[in-house]
Amino acid sequence: MVIHDIVIIGGGLAGMRAAIEASRAGLDAAIVSKIYPVRSHSVAAQGGINAALKDTDSWENHAFDTVKGSDYLGDQDAIELLCKEAPFDIMELEKMGAIFSRDPEGRIAQRPFGGAGYPRTCYLADRTGHALLHVMYEQLVKHEVVLYDEWHVVKVVVEDGTARGVIALELSTGKLHRLHSKAVLIATGGYGRVFRTTTNALSSTGDGMGLALDAGAELMDMEFVQFHPTVLKRTGILMTEGCRGEGGYLLNSKGERFMSRYAPKVQELASRDVVSRAEQTEIEEGRGVDGCVLLDLRHLGADKINRKLPQIRSLAINFAGVDPVEKPIPVKPGAHYSMGGIRTDFDGATTVPGLYAAGECACVSVHGANRLGGNSLLEAIVFGRRAGIGVSNFSESNGLLPFPATALKEAAFEVADITKRDSGESPAALREEMAGVMEAHSGIFRDRTRLTDGLRKLRDIRERFKGVALTDRGDYYNNELLQVIELAQMLKISEAILLGAVEREESRGSHFRTDFPLRNDKDWMKHTLVSLKDGEMKLGYKAVTVTKFQPQERKY
Repeated sequence: MVIHDIVIIGGGLAGMRAAIEASRAGLDAAIVSKIYPVRSHSVAAQGGINAALKDTDSWENHAFDTVKGSDYLGDQDAIELLCKEAPFDIMELEKMGAIFSRDPEGRIAQRPFGGAGYPRTCYLADRTGHALLHVMYEQLVKHEVVLYDEWHVVKVVVEDGTARGVIALELSTGKLHRLHSKAVLIATGGYGRVFRTTTNALSSTGDGMGLALDAGAELMDMEFVQFHPTVLKRTGILMTEGCRGEGGYLLNSKGERFMSRYAPKVQELASRDVVSRAEQTEIEEGRGVDGCVLLDLRHLGADKINRKLPQIRSLAINFAGVDPVEKPIPVKPGAHYSMGGIRTDFDGATTVPGLYAAGECACVSVHGANRLGGNSLLEAIVFGRRAGIGVSNFSESNGLLPFPATALKEAAFEVADITKRDSGESPAALREEMAGVMEAHSGIFRDRTRLTDGLRKLRDIRERFKGVALTDRGDYYNNELLQVIELAQMLKISEAILLGAVEREESRGSHFRTDFPLRNDKDWMKHTLVSLKDGEMKLGYKAVTVTKFQPQERKY
């Protein structure tokens, strides 16, 4: 058994930022990650990170844009905190070594992003997440944070209602290890891989959310899944919102800038849910191009594309066979981000003492029903830092509690039960079936019939999953075993998404019900909560916090 003050699950921006803050407080922090940290999905964030840096902008304006973007479901006290602390964290990133793009006056450059009333998105060309992740990793090395890379956590150990550490599988040996700690912080990112078409990396399987459910924590607002408007059809690779922020157009098969019909004031720079629904409508009404619409950058010119969108040009050429200098890029909506996640307070604490969460896997409710581009990296940094402080304060005021003697044996039995099974269903086939169900029944447009049918199919897959069998029974890098463990959590997350979507009888943000097409503030200005009781998911509710901005019709 290995002992640390804090064990952090996940090596992306939120997890590394929390580890750095805990290390600064003098604590022994360790990161457990199933992939190497610089391969975490934070690396894929392209367009930028929001902050009100200029005298002509303000945190209040940033907060209003965020509340409006959330379709008034975001908790406004949390949003105010995010926007107030954003400038400090941008300056902190710059001090750490982040080389932001600059404007002609030498200040940090900022570009327009969808749903924002001011160009406040700081960026590093179109590789913002990549650059920030490497800066954070340098700080991880500087602060001598212990790293268990290519280790996969199979269980958060809870005894008498308090988190005591984790059980993790070392992928290179197949051995299970006990990591004993005063507190555990989950920072495992999103679950995009429960959908067939997604911008998310293969590693984005919702592990942390499933672990938190099993540990007794609650998930909040899981029905709100963001579909990004511009992804490549075959691969799901993201074409950053920065393309539209720099002036790109969206065209249909008739060559029309169709967003003028859906968001006449801002067109392509409406919020992501509005743009995604507009695209899907164009496609379904026969004005698409082979199931896509067209992202046109040609008028920007080669010089601007090469300076500000060099990665986008490379990705379009290599993965779509299109040079955006010469031709429009075929794009479509794809599953992108989870507004919901593990319910936490401002300091990352869950309802389970000693268990914390931060980043996309968490839900402090700064995004509500729809996230603004540029706020995801900001949430990871701001609330990663705050969770690092919160978990440090908990660890300093609480002693190391005993690690349950039977925890390792129970985890080993569960793994062995899978590996020793002689016959059963293919995990790969079940995973593909699950992704198809989610895509068909929980997409951009939803209704009760589709959702309840999807829930029924998903629960059937969960039942069949109990008999899943491996073809690889080896110990050394058994990726098939890893996929089975991932699939167990993905099935829980998928059910939570569908359960909340069935119950929420309104349209708000990313959740659009064709049978309830209007927002219903009278009955649904509330968060949904999902918990696990005796293996069954239970639904509860929590009121939305409103401070300065009263709900109003959202227009762009």
